[in-house]
Amino acid sequence: MKGFTLLSVVLCLSTCHLVFAFRDGLLDNGNFEQAPNASDLNGTIVLKPNAIPKWRVSGFVEYIKAGQKQGDMLLVVPEGYAAVRLGNEASIKQSLNVSKGMYYSLTFSAARTCAQEERLNVSVAPDFGVLPVQTLYSSNGWDSYAWAFQADYSVAEILIHNPGVEEDPACGPLIDSIAIRALYPPKATRDNLLKNGDFEEGPYVFPNTRWGVLIPPNIEDDHSPLPAWIVESLKAVKYIDAAHFSVPHGQRAIELVGGKESAIAQVARTIIGKTYALTFAVGDASNSCEGSMIVEAFAGRDTVKVPYESKGKGGYKRAVLRFTATAARTRIMFLSTYYHMRSDDFASLCGPVVDDVKLLSVRKPRRMA
Repeated sequence: MKGFTLLSVVLCLSTCHLVFAFRDGLLDNGNFEQAPNASDLNGTIVLKPNAIPKWRVSGFVEYIKAGQKQGDMLLVVPEGYAAVRLGNEASIKQSLNVSKGMYYSLTFSAARTCAQEERLNVSVAPDFGVLPVQTLYSSNGWDSYAWAFQADYSVAEILIHNPGVEEDPACGPLIDSIAIRALYPPKATRDNLLKNGDFEEGPYVFPNTRWGVLIPPNIEDDHSPLPAWIVESLKAVKYIDAAHFSVPHGQRAIELVGGKESAIAQVARTIIGKTYALTFAVGDASNSCEGSMIVEAFAGRDTVKVPYESKGKGGYKRAVLRFTATAARTRIMFLSTYYHMRSDDFASLCGPVVDDVKLLSVRKPRRMA
């Protein structure tokens, strides 16, 4: 993983809106463990815009502690001691110094509370995206999401806003563990015409979490948190790490958790009439995702279906798709034929893993006389 050194000291503007130096990892008080003063709270309700250290809030924001209940419902705090809940039209924001023109990815955890169709508006001007959080991919009660942006200015104002308006103003998603990572656009090489084929370049993964990071469809995000790849589907894909999952190659891979609604794609430069080999690994993440899996790989008009019998304990197989290019640009895509649920947890979506994707031109075999 590439990292940033400390770029600058903390500044205080005329409004005392703090601007923090950039570094890979949690934002300052990104896990909300630094609590507001008791005098700045009315029960759980945050009373002042700067009551939560390092943050500015607006609207109906609550400071929720682990184990807290709302009626008979336990409010799930994704990690640690506390989280914030964004009620009607509520938002939290923090500013930090970044490099103009650079790409960055935010990672944060979110849990739905009252409403079924909760959404989050994530923005760093002029980029923004509305992420739906109604689909729960894991049974933890929350998921971690990634969202990317390109810095147009040297100071990025990160804002997470709940655009919903519910009858109960307290209804809204819980937010916890907000982190950032700089993204370095990968390049094609002589060894691989695809960029980031091993998925090593991607969003920040929390070191002590076991549920991976969801990368939303490209319709929700102009800049992919998975450089060079597009999530070309209705559902998210999951970015997984070798520390917590079985990964065929390197430290990162993609788990296709939404069946045919969960697809990744990349457009590669090709030469018409040339023959190419698309090679890749298909496996399981060692997360009790069992059964007969099929990964469908596409290269332009050509396709191959790769079966994989998973015991849910890790492992993979290699596959290849040979094709002749019919255009100067060829769309490469992967999806899972079936939906899968974990055998030890029927509330958690899972699926086959794809990794180590390579595209190379090959010589046509000579015909026998």
